[in-house]
Amino acid sequence: MAMDAGEITRMIKEGLPDADVRIEDLRGDGEHYAAYVVSPSFVGKSRVQQHQMVYQTLHDKMGGELHALALQTGVPGES
Repeated sequence: MAMDAGEITRMIKEGLPDADVRIEDLRGDGEHYAAYVVSPSFVGKSRVQQHQMVYQTLHDKMGGELHALALQTGVPGES
C-alpha cells in the first residue's frame, strides 16, 4: 500500500515540529518521493545525522509503505 505525501509530511513534522517540509511524488505512484527538510534541529549535525533524524520520524514505513525516499536536509539560511 502506497503512502500519501500528506502523511509523510505529518509524520516528519510530528517528530521535528520546527521543520519546513516539502514532499514531491517523483513518479506519481505514491511510492517514490523526494523530501526536502530544513530544520533548526539540524544545526551542528552531520548530513548523516540529519537523515537519521528524519528516518526516525517515519518509524517502520521505510521499505514498506514508503518504498523510496530521496532525502535532502539542511539548516535555515543554508544555500
